[in-house]
Order: sequence, then structure tokens, then C-alpha cells
Amino acid sequence: MKIMAKTVLASALALAIAGCGAEAPSAQNAAGQSKVALDNEANRHAYALGTVLGREVAANMEHLTETGIELDNAVVLAALSDALNDNTRMSDDEVQEAIMALVELSTNYAEEQSQVASEQNLQDGLAYQAENAAREGVIVTESGLQYEVITEGEGESPAAEDTVTVHYEGTLIDGTVFDSSYERDEPIAFPLNRVIPGWSEGVQLMNVGSKYRFVIPAELAYGSEERPGSPIPPNATLIFEVELLEIEKAESVSE
Repeated sequence: MKIMAKTVLASALALAIAGCGAEAPSAQNAAGQSKVALDNEANRHAYALGTVLGREVAANMEHLTETGIELDNAVVLAALSDALNDNTRMSDDEVQEAIMALVELSTNYAEEQSQVASEQNLQDGLAYQAENAAREGVIVTESGLQYEVITEGEGESPAAEDTVTVHYEGTLIDGTVFDSSYERDEPIAFPLNRVIPGWSEGVQLMNVGSKYRFVIPAELAYGSEERPGSPIPPNATLIFEVELLEIEKAESVSE
């Protein structure tokens, strides 16, 4: 959301500095396109630049509309024409102030929507956990971790300091797969004391050769943390199917 807000500002600044003294074309063809001639390289370059800027502004206008902020396209085009002719009706300070206010409105709306979604994720997760806990074969630990045995192994179990090699698939409660070593066709090794609490607790319950299904409440996963770029939303309950392949015991530290 902050990236989008910065993009709004960047677009406005890009338009403000693009002063090349041209008047905005008014004539259009039947398809609603401008009738400017594209019969030489300079015009094609100019049109390409305008296309990039126009699409960027259009994307931001669409985003702002989604946040409940309605802006008049005609005013935006008028301002663009004024800026291109270095004849703007607002000072640089006024432009900056207005843009920052727009960014703040957009950011506040995004944060409010994120909070609503986070709370909904929490409630949906609690409902899913309650339903899952009632299923035959599901065990709920004192922490709230839920697990069921798919395949029982016969090997040893890891300790919290050990490094394990596993195959796994992680999904959201709606079935969306957000990570899978099976899809990569490559198991992964990691120390159990460096993963989310639900993983650390759950894998220690397993034996080498076993496969478990875990339902991990948000507080044992990533909580309400918003992780930009991550497919895991805040307050998400996570589901993992984990196959324990190997254990590498931690080296004991001598006194």
C-alpha cells in the first residue's frame, strides 16, 4: 500500500517535470484515439513517452477510485497540459501539499482495509480450527497446534536444536498453496529452532519416515504481521503437510 502511495506521487512528479511545450491534442478518430501523426521517429518517441505516463496515471486513478477517492479526468488532463506548457495554476509547494494529502488519504484507506481483512482472517481461522478439531484423528496440543498422523514412521524424533530434512506443502485455509518443496522436487533442511513455533513444536512430535498434517493458528505462525510480497496474509491460519526424511543431531557443546 505504501508502494502504491509512492507511485501516485511519482506519477504526479513525472508529469510535472515533463515540460516540452506541446498542446494536448483534441481531435480524435472513431475509436476515440488522438489523430496526432506518428509518421516520424520523434513523434513516435513522444507518443511512447505519453503512453507510459498515461498508463501509469490511469492505473493510479483506478486505485484511487477503489479507495473511494474520485478525481475528474478532465482536471487531470488540464493540469497535464498546463504542466507541459510550464504554466501551472498551483505553486510547487501547493502541488506537493495536495499530493501528500492524497497519499495520506490513500494510505489510511489501505491500512483500514488491511485491518478489516486481518480481523476477518483471524475469525475465519478460528472457525476453521474449531471445525478441524472435531474431525476424527485430530489431536490438539496445549499450545493450540492441531495435528493428525497421515503416515507413522519408525525412526527417531528430533529435538528443538536439531536440523531436519523435510518435504512439505503449505496452504491457506481456502486451499491456496503458498509454498511446496514437492513442487520444487527438492526437500529442505533447516534447524528447528529457527522456524515458526508451530513448525518447531509439530516436527518434534514426528518420527523419521512419518507424515503429519498440521493446522497452525496465527499466533503460532506469523501472527498479525504484514509481510510485503508474501502470499501469507496477516492473522492467517496455516496448514502444512510435512514428511520427516532425516535428522541431523545438533553437536553437543562441551563445558
